[in-house]
Order: sequence, then structure tokens, then C-alpha cells
Amino acid sequence: MASAQSAPSKPTLIPARIVTNPWIVLLVLTLGFFMILLDTTIVNVAIPAMEKGLNASFDSILWVLNGYVLVYATLLITAGRLGDSFGPKLMFIIGLAIFTASSAACAFSDSGSQLILFRVVQGVGGAILTPQTLSMLPHVFPPEKRGAAFGIWGAVSGLAAVIGPTLGGFLVTNFSWQSIFYINIPVGILAITSAVFLMPEVRSATRHSLDIPGVVLATAGLLLVLYAIIEGQKYNWGPIQPWLNFSTGPLRWGLISIYSLIVYGVVVLAAFVWVETRVAEPLLPISLFHDRNFTVSNLTGSAVGFAIFSLWIPLTLFLQTVLGYTAIHAGLTMIPASITLMLSAAFAGRLADRINGKFIIMAGLGFASLGVALLAHAIALNNTSWSLTFPLAVVGLGMGCTFPPMLTLALRDVNPALSGVASGFITTTRQAAGAVGAAIVGATLTHSLASNLPARAADAAAALPPAYRRPFVDAFRAAASGAQNLGAGQSHHVPLPSSVPPAVASHIQALSRGVFDTSFLDATRPSLLVVVGALIIGAAITTQMRGGRTAGEARRDQPASKESEPELVAVH
Repeated sequence: MASAQSAPSKPTLIPARIVTNPWIVLLVLTLGFFMILLDTTIVNVAIPAMEKGLNASFDSILWVLNGYVLVYATLLITAGRLGDSFGPKLMFIIGLAIFTASSAACAFSDSGSQLILFRVVQGVGGAILTPQTLSMLPHVFPPEKRGAAFGIWGAVSGLAAVIGPTLGGFLVTNFSWQSIFYINIPVGILAITSAVFLMPEVRSATRHSLDIPGVVLATAGLLLVLYAIIEGQKYNWGPIQPWLNFSTGPLRWGLISIYSLIVYGVVVLAAFVWVETRVAEPLLPISLFHDRNFTVSNLTGSAVGFAIFSLWIPLTLFLQTVLGYTAIHAGLTMIPASITLMLSAAFAGRLADRINGKFIIMAGLGFASLGVALLAHAIALNNTSWSLTFPLAVVGLGMGCTFPPMLTLALRDVNPALSGVASGFITTTRQAAGAVGAAIVGATLTHSLASNLPARAADAAAALPPAYRRPFVDAFRAAASGAQNLGAGQSHHVPLPSSVPPAVASHIQALSRGVFDTSFLDATRPSLLVVVGALIIGAAITTQMRGGRTAGEARRDQPASKESEPELVAVH
């Protein structure tokens, strides 16, 4: 089998209509990427307003988020391959156009089902756009500048995380939930216009055919696995439909159950791998994985994706449920992590052009795991935003140091003709690992909470009159059995009959609040330690990366003819 580096011919780079400046190209790419990231954080804040404004159920409104994520994650690999075939500029513009148009449609939705439909279309546009923002960079930046470019690309995620919750809260509070989609329209039009005139075209040297069986199998397999993971908590990791249900130990199966869907998805993905080894032009060339750094970087990226996506679940719930923060206040509390992520990503990208990026990644994962461990130690019932500033800043510092050198090493030796599908796979693994992380950390949180509530209630009941002790404990046992439903806005009160004297009722409710808050605190800490474990595993995996020369050293050793770069062709 031919290697991923030698199989395709090198592409041709056609200058932009106005100017071909790599930093201007990066600015245009990050503008589109920033819009995608910003939209995600803004929509999270607007969920309650959407639920009320559309008179929709909470479960249906959750699919405003889940539908987008599901489609986005399943189409990234295919979108990356389309970029290799038709050029990243064209696919970037198409993705932007779909995303911008669907944003307008979301704003005009008058029902929950319409909004979910147009969010799914948004996910298609986002999936088409995202891989192109990475795959274009190796075409326009020389090796010794790519680390800095990836650093700026990574810093954009930190900036979006800083601005998103605050901007979303401002728009929803002062205007309406529709305004979070209206804002995408002028930004999208600006990005499309800029891309048309300022981005070069990358033209493939050979005509490609799309691997339709590969597209179908990859999409179906990812869809099954990710749907099951996203919906697992809702169905308590059991049957979805009451057909042929059975149990094996603690696992509850069925013809259509969460675990059976995961198995079906894994089987389909195994068939996808088998097909890819036998077709002439696969959707995902298996030869990509002959590159050790590409393979190891994706494994490390999975660990980091697991950590990033799952870290904010217990922390956000603790801030809102226990400390009573609003969504905006919780977002502002996390700003230190976003700021240090943004700054360290830009610095780490430049540093990766000078020293071996492997050691930067390991240092970053070390800082990130230390920060999360400090966070697990620092959280308390009397927390203020300031008391979490230092741990969160350390987390952001570490996270920012991982992505730029990781991307540099992952794509360093990949043939530019395959940079699109490689970028799509990198993003897919991170999204899938994030979904798994959210599920595992969420399950850890609810399991710990369910275990803690009855024990804490039994301890607290000793302070009550004997007649009220057993009902108090029984109420928390019932709450523990439904712990998966506890979250932001959950009531801390125990239902009481009107016959209870006011003084006793007040005492019971105060104890109830203490039981719930202490139990949630006790459950949050082990959830955060799961994240620490994922980061440590990522650091261990990173040791297997191949060192070699820095990008700058590789560039200086190349002959003056620059044969390794994409060919630049003037078009009149």
C-alpha cells in the first residue's frame, strides 16, 4: 500500500484575486471558525429563553444542541475529503453560505421542530467549513511558520469561549433569543466576501472520485455511536424501545437500546475500515496512520477532547446548582481559563516552530492536569469567583499549550493533498472523545450524587424531631433514585405537608439545602478527578510521538527550489 505522503500528487496553489498573504488568509479562516465556535457558546446560554419563547419541552429544546453536534461530528471526515477534491476555498465558502442562511432560518423559526431542523442544517454548514480552516494552513504557510498559525487558530477557541456566554447573555436579556442567530448574518456575509477575494484556491492535480460506500458507512457508524452516547443518560443507559429486552449483569439490553446502538455502530465502523482497505480511492486513506505522529496526535487529541468537553459539566452544574450562579455569572467565572488558553496557544504555536512540540504538549497536559486537580481541591460551598481564578488559569494555560504543537506534529508529514481529510479526522476524534467524556463524567457525577444523598440525609436527620427523621431520609432516597434528572435549577427543598409547623418546616428546608449542596460537592470532586486521569493518559500517550527536527530546521534543510511546497500558479 502506498504511503499517505506519496500517493497523491501535490496540489496547485492559485493566488487570490486581490492579494495572497498567508496572514490575511488566516484572518479570513479564523473569522469563519470563530463564528462557528461563538454560535455554540451563545446557543447554550439561550436555551431557557428558547424553551419559553417557543413553548417547547426541555427535551425537545435540548435537540437544538444535540442535533447540531450529532450532524457536525458525523460529517467532518467527509467534508474534509471534499475539501481535498474540490479545494478548501470552495468548501469553506459553501459551508459559510449554508451556516449563514440556516442562521437566518433559525431566527425566523416559530416552533421547536423548525428550530431543530435548521440547527441540523447549521451543523452541516459547520462541518463543511471546519476542516478547511485547518487544511488550508499547510498550503499557505511554510513549515517554520505553521506552529504560529496553528497557535492563532487555537487562540480563537479561547476568545470565543470568553465572548460567547457574555455576548449571548447580553443579547438574550436585552433583545431576544432570535438575536443570537441574527448576529451571524453580517459576520457570515463579511467572511464569504473576504474568502472570495482574499483566499487562494488549492487545485488538486488529479481528479478524485468520492468513496460513496465509505461515506455511508462512516456517517452511519458515527451517527449510531454518538446518538447512543448523547441520549444514554436520558434512557438511563437502557432500552429505548421495549423490544426483546434482557439484562447481562448491570447492563440492560434490547433490540433497540443504548448499548445495542453502540454495538451496531462499532460493527458499521469496522465494516468502514474493511472497505477503506479495499477501494482504490478511500474516503479515509488508511495509509495516513502509517505516520506515527499523526496517529499518536489523534490519540492525544482524543484525551484532550475528553477532558475539555467533560470538565465544564460538573463545574458549571456546581456553580449554578449549588452556588446559585446565573449562566452569565458562571461563564464570567471561567474567563481566566479562556484568557490563559488564548494567550498560551499563541505562544505555544510560535515555540513549536523552534523546539520539539512533543515536550510542549507534555508540559501543557501536565499544567492542565495540575489545574484540574487544584480545582477539585478548591471548590467549596463558600466559593467566590475569585477563589477559582488561579486553578482555572492553570487549566487554560495547559490546554492552550497542547493544541498548536499537536496540530503541527499531526499534519507535519501529511501530504498536502490529504490535509482536508486528515483535518476532518482530527476534529472528529476530538468531538467523539468529547461526547464519550461528557457521558462518563456525567455518569460519575450522578452515580456519586445518588450514593451521597441518602448517607448525608441520614446524618442530617439526627437534628430533626424523631417523627420527621424517616420521611426526611426517604425523600432523599427517592431523589437519589432520580439523580440523573438533577441539574441547574433543581429544587433543594423537600415536599412537606401543610400540617408541619412553620419553625420545623424552615429547619427541614435548611437541612435539605445543606444535604443537597454537600452531596453535590462530594460528587463533583471525583468527577473532576476523572478529567485529571484522562489528561495524564494523554501525557503518557504523547511520549510515543517521534521527535525529529523542528519545522524550522526541516525548512532550512530544504533546497532553494522549494519543491516540497504547493506549486504557485498565476491565473490571468
